[in-house]
Amino acid sequence: MEKKDIQSTKVTSPLPTREGLGVGLFPILGKVIYGKYPLVYLDNAATTQKPRQVVEAMTEEYYNVNANVHRGVHFLSQQATELHEASRETVRRFLGAGSAAEIVFTRGTTESINLVASCFGQAFMKEGDEVILSEMEHHSNIVSWQLLQARQGIRLRVVPITDDGRLQMDAYEKLFNERTRIVSITHVSNVLGTVNPIKDIIRIAHEHGVPVLIDGAQSTPHMAVDVQDLDCDFFAFSGHKIYGPTGIGVLYGKEKWLDCIPPYMGGGEMIKTVSFEKTTFNELPYKFEAGTPDYVASTGLARALDFVSSVGFDAIEAHERDLTAYAMQRLMEIEGMKIFGPDIEEHDAVISFQVGNIHHLDMGTLLDRLGIAVRTGHHCAEPLMRRLGIEGTCRASFALYNTREDVDALVAGIQRVSMMF
Repeated sequence: MEKKDIQSTKVTSPLPTREGLGVGLFPILGKVIYGKYPLVYLDNAATTQKPRQVVEAMTEEYYNVNANVHRGVHFLSQQATELHEASRETVRRFLGAGSAAEIVFTRGTTESINLVASCFGQAFMKEGDEVILSEMEHHSNIVSWQLLQARQGIRLRVVPITDDGRLQMDAYEKLFNERTRIVSITHVSNVLGTVNPIKDIIRIAHEHGVPVLIDGAQSTPHMAVDVQDLDCDFFAFSGHKIYGPTGIGVLYGKEKWLDCIPPYMGGGEMIKTVSFEKTTFNELPYKFEAGTPDYVASTGLARALDFVSSVGFDAIEAHERDLTAYAMQRLMEIEGMKIFGPDIEEHDAVISFQVGNIHHLDMGTLLDRLGIAVRTGHHCAEPLMRRLGIEGTCRASFALYNTREDVDALVAGIQRVSMMF
């Protein structure tokens, strides 16, 4: 990205102040690092902090409603089951799914993608069949298909990107042929911040009769998602990236697909009957939820989604768009700054950068000594790094509790580090 003025608009959103929405709801944001510097947390693409109501709801359930869900006839089990299934309904509403049967709880985006790759691949793919990915995919959306490639001999076809980090849509259309079975692609790049034209991607695939899996790990925290409006066939996201607990995620799947693919794992809950001769599987979504679910984390996830919905995506998008534009403008004031990815118009709340010849690990380590938390490395996107001709970047990523003051602290920190080299 060349140095240039980046227009930003002052936001007058209902987002509370740092003392309210910030430290008030997220106590960790008041932490002092190394006993000296106030925490500036800019690693939200990796995981977000959790508001009080999420932690308190989970604590309350552990103390007062802790019992294994489903089939239990006693009071606590029924209470826990009701909370767990109410959480599924919250997720359904949040995604705009048509039925709670289309909402499968997993451990996160990675498990959701692996589930589809394994189960869809087993049912519908054979040697020589193809899946379409892109150059900007996270490893979880590459390696899961490579495992299928090793087992069944499928082929990976890759959509190239432009130098500024956009998908080459003409090349995408040309990848379809009679062996294409599924498209699996990210909604938003966790490195470049590129917001992909998902509706066009899905439309083109459906014109070829091909279903689409969307990796929504980096989109759900920042923008409203309606899976019926998108018309995607599968959609995956993680709780911990949207102010919820770790270890829980969601796979949305259209019923027609979930009905006709086999289970991912075997065990309790995913069965109707078991004998040594034959097992019949449970109805959706339980067919894909073997074993005891994390029914406390599902409650935490639901409270996180309620929190985000109460703030509102209009306010969140406006605030983060302003913050990202302001950050890009300020960062480009720094000598030797290079920002990867598209211009602000197509850039989500993730900024990957390098400064001169300073190694990204050195930059991140020294920023940490100033209380500034950023991510360094290849960000689980090594093929993308090779496409960009680099080993890694520093990455600053924003959430709804970040402020312009956080950006100013980042810029001042980078300038201070730069003086050491």
